[in-house]
Amino acid sequence: MVVPSLKLQDLIEEIRGAKTQAQEREVIQKECAQIRASFRDGDPLQRHRQLAKLLYVHMLGYPAHFGQMECLKLIASPRFTDKRVGYLGAMLLLDERHDAHLLITNSIKNDLSQGIQPVQGLALCTLSAMGSAEMCRDLATEVEKLLLQPSPYVRKKAVLTAVHMIRKDPELSSVFLPPCTRLLRERHHGILLGTITLITELCERNPAALRHFRKVVPQLVQILRTLVTTGYSTEHSISGVSDPFLQVQILRLLRILGRNHEESSEAMNDLLAQVATNTDTSRNAGNAVLLETVLTIMDIHSAAGLRVLAVNILGRFLLNNDKNIRYVALTSLLRLVQSDHSAVQRHRSTVVECLQETDASLSRRALELSLALVNSSNVRAMMQELQAFLESCPPDLRADCASGILLAAERFAPSKRWHIDTILHVLTTAGTHVRDDAVANLTQLIGEAQELHAYSVRRLYSALAEDISQQPLAQVAAWCIGEYGDLLLEGNCEETEPFQVGEEEVLALLEKLLQSHMSLPATRGYAITALMKLSTRLRGDNNRIRQVVSIYGSCVDIELQQRAVEYNVLFQKYDHMRAAILEKMPLVERSDSQGVDERKENKAGAQILEAAAPVPTEPQAAKLLDLLDLLDDTPGHAQHLPPLAPSPGGALAHLLDLPCAPPPPAPIPGLRVFEREGVRLDLSFVRHPETPGLLLVTATTSNSSKEDVTRFVCQAAVPKSFQMQLQAPSGDTIPAQGGLPVTQVFRILNPNKATLRLKLRLTYNHSGQPVQEIFEVDNLPVETWQ
Repeated sequence: MVVPSLKLQDLIEEIRGAKTQAQEREVIQKECAQIRASFRDGDPLQRHRQLAKLLYVHMLGYPAHFGQMECLKLIASPRFTDKRVGYLGAMLLLDERHDAHLLITNSIKNDLSQGIQPVQGLALCTLSAMGSAEMCRDLATEVEKLLLQPSPYVRKKAVLTAVHMIRKDPELSSVFLPPCTRLLRERHHGILLGTITLITELCERNPAALRHFRKVVPQLVQILRTLVTTGYSTEHSISGVSDPFLQVQILRLLRILGRNHEESSEAMNDLLAQVATNTDTSRNAGNAVLLETVLTIMDIHSAAGLRVLAVNILGRFLLNNDKNIRYVALTSLLRLVQSDHSAVQRHRSTVVECLQETDASLSRRALELSLALVNSSNVRAMMQELQAFLESCPPDLRADCASGILLAAERFAPSKRWHIDTILHVLTTAGTHVRDDAVANLTQLIGEAQELHAYSVRRLYSALAEDISQQPLAQVAAWCIGEYGDLLLEGNCEETEPFQVGEEEVLALLEKLLQSHMSLPATRGYAITALMKLSTRLRGDNNRIRQVVSIYGSCVDIELQQRAVEYNVLFQKYDHMRAAILEKMPLVERSDSQGVDERKENKAGAQILEAAAPVPTEPQAAKLLDLLDLLDDTPGHAQHLPPLAPSPGGALAHLLDLPCAPPPPAPIPGLRVFEREGVRLDLSFVRHPETPGLLLVTATTSNSSKEDVTRFVCQAAVPKSFQMQLQAPSGDTIPAQGGLPVTQVFRILNPNKATLRLKLRLTYNHSGQPVQEIFEVDNLPVETWQ
């Protein structure tokens, strides 16, 4: 007995009535069997009904791929009811990964030329939803004709389809460039909004289009002025703001047209001031228009007064109750702080108040902006606020806050004592969260400040006596006690509260540090070295120090055991040399002040790069090359580069700082090897000065599109005569609109000086779609292999 097929409404009710997932699967399996049988029978009157049920099943997450060919049959049908369901099925079941989507190109072309508006609308919607680059190239002329049709319904959908085509294939810009100027004179809201969007896409992807549309800046200014003063139509007003969607889109286009162009910027300055002063800020729609106005002012060549007005608007946003608006204001001020530092400084108190936000994203943005506002004139006040925030900030912000305070203190410290006090406060509050170079920087600073040796050692001793759990603090304190323990025992420092410390107390504290389960191996190394140095600085007997050192001669930690054994030998065989060997460390001279200033300037960027680029291990590089057999003559196993042998002469010259370094090699020109939809891959080349056959290739991938690139992987292969090692990339996500690029270094050894060629494979996700590109680079500069 044949079970009758359910209607769509009955199927929905039965699925919703299922009490368990097993019952739901049973209902769907039975109905899918009925749908397959109906498709095999080929009943044209039931096909669209069966496909409609299959699309509902697909939306529930069950497989429905067997309905793809039925979509093509329904699209080719002359009946509108069939076409409607067929086009809907094509949008849901087909995409660029299926070759079947190319089979509907002719059907879409025929429907676009029929002249029936509902059918043309269905075809345009489908093309704009799943049209591939090849389909867009085949149907571009038909869409261009529809842009000039008398029906507003068709023109609006044709404009939106043109936007999709430009995103898929920017080379089609020349097709849609002429109609855009005429469409700007439209009064229909949907057509005008779509035209502005289309022009924006053209300008972002085609420099020629950008130059062409700079001529229509006065027309765009007039459209926006009309919106602001008289309004467009009441049906498109939101909360008293006249058509905010159209205003925002026009402002974005003006920002692109006025960027790096003085004449266009001057034409829109007065209008931007009018929009900024007349827009209502009590509603969210007005805030959206104001934000786009501020972003436009920031990007174009605007007047100084206009930029101050933009900063003041962002300052008002900081006082808004909406967290989203405050976050947007902090992000925009962070972009503006480098170019208009003094204007942003006026809102410093409001920014500091945002540090206490309970929302983690808001407090992080406020921290970044607060650190950017620190300068030599406000460093004391800002450091007090930041140190207070450090004591109460969430654990995930402590590392960034501590590192930012240390960098700002190093750059703007008014005195060495203030600098030392600031670092000590950070180490005491969040010592476990500071960067690894904090210990070396503080020891260097204390060593240079000879007049503060007594003050520093007493402060560090007191801090260590209160808390030995902060490892960086314990390491600096142990080093300082070992170097200046005699000054600690003298007790004649006038800058601290007077207190007397005995030799036994100092030794007991260092022993406690050695025995603590919280001490790291490096901390124990500092402590045992400090004990050894105190043997030459204390006046009493050294038997206690000898006993402690001898105990650690059998320690399980190899590093600590080696130190203890060497110190025992120093006590026994070379006791007459001990005082000379354990003298105070000489002052470390910096090589050049210019290099120091540059390092201070670049530490923030270096911190990001160091955190994002872990040092790769050889097995990781070998795994990459094993997985990637791109070239025919690439061996199946990984090729490892031999370690670079340091040049004795070069090392001696570096050690003695002699001006005998060889002249730097001539720079090798860079090369752009890949560009698609805003994703660019550039190669830069540096030849190692001491190993001529070694080439360091830096692959820099940037993203100028509006969508983030995620899961980015770059793999490379070279011919058999080369040896290559891939280092780990700095990340796998490339932020949109010119965010921090991803870098990766290839080390290529070419002992035979053969012609170099690379084969690259890029895999990533962009705009919700997976992308894979494999290509060969055979036009590398001659300097890379000769």
